[in-house]
Amino acid sequence: MTSRFAFSRRAAIALGGALVLAGSPALAQETVKIGLILPMTGPSASTGRQVEAAAKLYIAEKGATVAGKKIELIVKDDTGTPDVTRRIAQELLVNDKVSVLAGFGLTPLAFAAAPLATQSKTPMVVMAAATSSITEQSPYIVRTSFTLPQVTIGIADWASKNGVKKAMSLVTDYGPGIDAEKTFKERLTAAGGEVIGEVRVPLRNPDFAPFLQRVSDAKPDALFVFVPSGFGSQFMKQFVERGLDKSGVRLIATGDVTDDDQVDSMGDVALGTVTSHHYSANHNSPENKAFVAAFTKAANMRPNFMAMGGWDGMNLIYEALKKTNGSTDGTALLEAMKGMSWTSPRGPISIDPKTRDIVQNVYVRKVERVDGQLYNVEFSTFEAVADPVKAAK
Repeated sequence: MTSRFAFSRRAAIALGGALVLAGSPALAQETVKIGLILPMTGPSASTGRQVEAAAKLYIAEKGATVAGKKIELIVKDDTGTPDVTRRIAQELLVNDKVSVLAGFGLTPLAFAAAPLATQSKTPMVVMAAATSSITEQSPYIVRTSFTLPQVTIGIADWASKNGVKKAMSLVTDYGPGIDAEKTFKERLTAAGGEVIGEVRVPLRNPDFAPFLQRVSDAKPDALFVFVPSGFGSQFMKQFVERGLDKSGVRLIATGDVTDDDQVDSMGDVALGTVTSHHYSANHNSPENKAFVAAFTKAANMRPNFMAMGGWDGMNLIYEALKKTNGSTDGTALLEAMKGMSWTSPRGPISIDPKTRDIVQNVYVRKVERVDGQLYNVEFSTFEAVADPVKAAK
């Protein structure tokens, strides 16, 4: 039986041949092509829209030329389907001869492309997907988004210090959700708390109502929640329909639930929700104020954490090209990315040279009304947080 990451022998030969032919001319090419693979349609389309808008804004602001090379962004819709992601990645490498693969809106999509990045020795910049183990799938993967364990520790620690003794968790049943569930439980129980129930909801076509009924029946002090970007509004709607907003169960979460792209439309029910995450559109820094103003004008929507992953992913690629003097040799680009650090609109960030994962601040936030709109307002900071799963190894 072939593995789910295997691709045909014919495709492997074609890919290998294309790389041999492209080897030295690639160093001299005048155009650097970046293949941006995103879910532009389907349930995760909001992720695709945010990342694409940020990547295009970066090019518009910084210019389409770097280190003497013209930048060409090739955007492809994988519909959120791993088999499509793998096919598109293969076509971008063989036919378009891209120098960098980027995007990847969900963990299964990043997993699907990882073997191709390894075989072709092509840097793969993960701008969205957040399971801890993604960077371990290929030595050519670098991440500019976040990991769920990284952003979960903040809300778990806040909960233990703010009267949460018994909690339940509700997460989407795939890699990041399982990461979040495990991290929350470990941190809360280590502080003397207890997780009295763990609920996992299907990724495809989720209906939160029956799971929320279990929470209502159990009556925990708090409910910890993770859902993918774009699903927060649906969750909040069903949370209210089940009467949990008036039940005394405190809602705590990672920032996906109160997604900046959706939180204002959730209405007053979202007020007071405490989350931890690595970015808020309300983050108070000159860099972020400039970014939010430019993004809102260009895209006609508020940026969220997915946009941040796209913006910083493009910065990583640009700065790596500067360090290689425009060389598109995959290994040279990868080495240039390792250890890089800069001030992002989200705050100071760096790429861990050993894990190729992002190190960044994590903020504890509360939904508040600011100038008539709902925002995630930061009130506490965990500085320079690395992925705790890798740090523990």
